[in-house]
Amino acid sequence: MAAAFDPSDLPAERRDRYARLADEIAAVVEGEVDEVARMATVAAMLKAAFDHYFWAGFYRVDPKRPEELMIGPYQGTLGCLRIAFGRGVCGRAAIDKQTIIVADVDAFADHIACDPRSKSEIVVPVLDACGRLIAVFDVDASERGAFGQADREGLEAILSRTFAA
Repeated sequence: MAAAFDPSDLPAERRDRYARLADEIAAVVEGEVDEVARMATVAAMLKAAFDHYFWAGFYRVDPKRPEELMIGPYQGTLGCLRIAFGRGVCGRAAIDKQTIIVADVDAFADHIACDPRSKSEIVVPVLDACGRLIAVFDVDASERGAFGQADREGLEAILSRTFAA
């Protein structure tokens, strides 16, 4: 069993916070082979660690419908149950396999509003060790412009270390 996680012990600066979280998450999921268990842990720890996270969770590639994402483990209000590849920020990140930061969701032409309180978003593709897309990690904030380069780099590092290693 991992030691208790206390987000109040994390550094205040975002880059440092993500770096420490990468180590904390790695320690908690070490030896866990179940992908959903790792996803649930990542979502819970990241949501607890950042006040600007309104919603944080995974949309997994549906093995029965490989051009569709289905809701996975998440923290926050209800999310959309399914998202087609190419639709919204999550679907676009799935197609492009690139992180997308949207400073103002109202300015993103195909944004899917699962919760109208969401004002900005970051979506990071999650790849396995062979480079196959297994999910996207979606984070919403209730403030515009809540995500930047530190979030991109921190999330990409954590997700790569947790799922592609």
